[in-house]
Amino acid sequence: MEKILGSISDVVWGWPLIILLCGTHLFLTFRLKWIQGYLGKAIRLSLKKDGDGRGDVGHFGALTTALAATIGTGNIVGVSTAIALGGPGAVLWMWLTGVFGIATKYAEAVLSIKYRIKTHRGHFAGGPMYVMQLGLKSKWMAIGFAVFTSIAAFGIGNTVQANSIASLVQETFHVSPWISALS
Repeated sequence: MEKILGSISDVVWGWPLIILLCGTHLFLTFRLKWIQGYLGKAIRLSLKKDGDGRGDVGHFGALTTALAATIGTGNIVGVSTAIALGGPGAVLWMWLTGVFGIATKYAEAVLSIKYRIKTHRGHFAGGPMYVMQLGLKSKWMAIGFAVFTSIAAFGIGNTVQANSIASLVQETFHVSPWISALS
């Protein structure tokens, strides 16, 4: 089973994924007419107070929430691993994919806002599940995404971060991971 999963992982996380991600970044960059050029304006708008805005979250709250959901342990560990394995040239490729990835993140955010709903309590709900259900008209895909995301949450996210912190505390301060986990 481990060999089969390893083979599948090598294919999925190899060149096909790199081509798909970079291709999507480039396609959206050109289709959106170089949206990255508006980055400065977007940051200024995110930091500006707007009393007329509608919704549950203000500009700055939306920006920080989006960044918190995007930047995590994978970025920190991934960057250091890429530099260790690929050398300084890896930084160039990370910067390039990051700049072109802005178009993909923008498209994701726009779709999430376009296909969000207002609940009976007056709050907004949105995200990939709503894009799949309302935009693609595929309820089964939305349900599948929600189920698999819930399952994946047990093995990624806070679990990985807590494990990394516990390992670091053990190496640095010689404190058992059990003590770190309980505190």
